[in-house]
Amino acid sequence: MKRITALFLVTLCAAELSAQTRLSFDGALKRALEVNNTVERSRQDVATATAQKDLLFSAVLPRIDLNADLTRNSLEQRFGEGEDSIAILPRNDWSYRLTLQQPVFAGRRELRAYAQSKIGIDIAREAVLGTEDAVLLRVASNYLAVVNADRRVDVEKRNIELSQKRLDQAQAFFEAGEVTKVDVLRAETAMKGAARLLAVAVQQREHAIAQLRADLDLDGSLEVETPAHDLPALPSEEELIARATESRPDVDIAEHNLKVATLEVAKQRGFWLPTVRFEGGFVQQKTPFPTAQYGYARLNFSVPIFQSGEVQARVSGAKSEEKDAEIALADTKINAREDVHRALADLRSAETGLQLANEQLVAAQAEYDQSFELYRAQEGTSLDVAASETSLADARRAVAEETLNRDLAELRVWYAAGSIKDAVGVNK
Repeated sequence: MKRITALFLVTLCAAELSAQTRLSFDGALKRALEVNNTVERSRQDVATATAQKDLLFSAVLPRIDLNADLTRNSLEQRFGEGEDSIAILPRNDWSYRLTLQQPVFAGRRELRAYAQSKIGIDIAREAVLGTEDAVLLRVASNYLAVVNADRRVDVEKRNIELSQKRLDQAQAFFEAGEVTKVDVLRAETAMKGAARLLAVAVQQREHAIAQLRADLDLDGSLEVETPAHDLPALPSEEELIARATESRPDVDIAEHNLKVATLEVAKQRGFWLPTVRFEGGFVQQKTPFPTAQYGYARLNFSVPIFQSGEVQARVSGAKSEEKDAEIALADTKINAREDVHRALADLRSAETGLQLANEQLVAAQAEYDQSFELYRAQEGTSLDVAASETSLADARRAVAEETLNRDLAELRVWYAAGSIKDAVGVNK
């Protein structure tokens, strides 16, 4: 049994020594914002929104077109005779037309569409901020999970030391004829159980490392450092709620969506207004009748008189979408407020759990120390030591788990308030 446990520990140590990348907490978060594919995809949406804005701006700019044609007619028709004759239908004909078109007025629909596209860029940027916050929370959680996994591996190693200590004592008593073989077998059983839990802890660490590698676009083994600084002190609940309802990216997006919906109502009303377009051009053609070349300029007017209720239906639909946007904004603010409430409740519960786990560890350590001393003095049984050993091992695991729960709960409070970048010290 000792040989198997030693082999397992040697393998574990070899894996630790082969670590290729050493990460700090701050370094992991900064790298996430630089290389994470989810963040990069969200940033591409900003470029898409900017291109859409440029496209809509082009609708109010002048357009210049050149149109030309070559024609082969089946016959030629001329007017007049001799040198004074004019071909009004030449057999081979050509012409070209250079035109300039400029929108003058279209019910301000293009301008409102352009304003909507600019808001669309703001929405895309807020979406980037929201994505960055979510990625930071995920990476920080995965990083702390790795730290906790390292802590759990250390706990299980120490638990193996407890089992080894009892096994050595039981073996000494058995060789002295003070106890039966049962005590030795019981200690060996505990040793195997502790080794199995160590293997589980190593497996959990590998899973946490895999998630962290995926977020940071890394390969190979990773070694993490315990965060060098604590998160800043939390503001009051009222201030956290104020931050959440005023500056969270999803709240800002909902406010921008309401502005877009309001502009959409005005844009649809513009279909009731006339459309004015300027057009100018230059024409040259082979046929000299009535002239071989000429220029022109004109204003085109289109006045809607009766549209069978189409515009009214469009306006009604846009008003309905505006109302939906108002409700969505209210719901988003309510959800932001309640997210803070829930996150704070989880944090208080996690802090209570950690405090109780630490108290449990102190009591379990005292119980184990006394039980083992009684066992070594042959005033206690191996069952008493086994029970106290199990209690101590469970208490150590509880402290590790509750520490992780507390750290994650605190991160989620900052995330719910929309201030996780300020909390972790990553500001772009």
